[in-house]
Amino acid sequence: MTRNVRVGLIGCGAISGAYLSAARGFPILEIVAAADINPDAAQIKAQEFGIPRACSVDELLADRSIELVLNLTVPKVHAPVTLRAVEAGKHVYCEKPLAVSREDGRTVLAIAAAKGVRVGCAPDTFLGAGLQTARKLIDDGAVGRPVAFTALMMCRGHEHWHPNPEFYYESGGGPMFDMGPYYLTALLHFFGPIKRITGAASIAIPERTITSQPKSGKRIKVETPDHVCGTIEFASGPVGTIIQTFATHHPTYDANQPITVYGTEGTLKAPDPNHFDGPVHIRLANEPEWRQTPPAFATGYGRSVGLADMAVALRSGRKHRAGGEVAFAVLDAMQGFLDSSASGRAHQPRVTFERPAPLRAGLPFGVLDA
Repeated sequence: MTRNVRVGLIGCGAISGAYLSAARGFPILEIVAAADINPDAAQIKAQEFGIPRACSVDELLADRSIELVLNLTVPKVHAPVTLRAVEAGKHVYCEKPLAVSREDGRTVLAIAAAKGVRVGCAPDTFLGAGLQTARKLIDDGAVGRPVAFTALMMCRGHEHWHPNPEFYYESGGGPMFDMGPYYLTALLHFFGPIKRITGAASIAIPERTITSQPKSGKRIKVETPDHVCGTIEFASGPVGTIIQTFATHHPTYDANQPITVYGTEGTLKAPDPNHFDGPVHIRLANEPEWRQTPPAFATGYGRSVGLADMAVALRSGRKHRAGGEVAFAVLDAMQGFLDSSASGRAHQPRVTFERPAPLRAGLPFGVLDA
């Protein structure tokens, strides 16, 4: 029988509930402690989800029985918290992004390698049935050789619904660092490493007013681009367009299928990479209508499937799929769009990674291949 992986949670904010709920579907995960800069938040989450212990971050990191830290802190402290856990000899799975700068991302991976521990990072939505089905179709040549793509996330911003939207407009935020990881991670799993990036970015709305509660009326100074668009050329051949924006109204694309892949033999519409499930449609060159492809993988997963995959990998010795190398490639690309916009020159990544293995089709819910 496989021994459970004991997990300690750091960061008990809103997203932690989604992780803790979904973790119940994976017997290999044993959440044994919760910590937060706010002790009350840790206590509340521990009581809500039956976690045996609420404690300080120092106490959690000092617990030698905890193998894997789930880092759900705010983006600007992802790297510092991950580094503390790595230096304590623990594996870490972090919310996206891996860090808010390339320098911090490199440091995280370098120290983890020196310590002999693993780093994993969200998003893990690419492990859902929707994007795994899309990847299988692409890999199988269902639309021929991929030539082009579009990846669109266009909305008005988060100050109209989020209770604490300020951090979305701070350095390390913005649509590219907030939503870009979902889209770029999906594209990297479809096509592999990036060859070249060009980008244009702007602060389209320099000041925003919160209309959600409880901070309605408060003004936000926008510190980072709220509108980013660019082109990506993949080493494997496809060249396409990405737009990530918090500055638009009434987009005309299908938000349920915001990624389209154009191949030599047809076109594929992939589901929203912010979700785990969703429809996949194909239309070949000679077909009059779109047809939906049934999911080839288990549906119903939520946040924690990447964490569970990492736990299984720790026990079996294989690579985990939501790995730090891919997360760093995503970080480099996100910063690359901003660098290209500022310099007027293309960004050529020098980041290498091995495209993670797809899931094995047909496995029942909650079972991940060892």
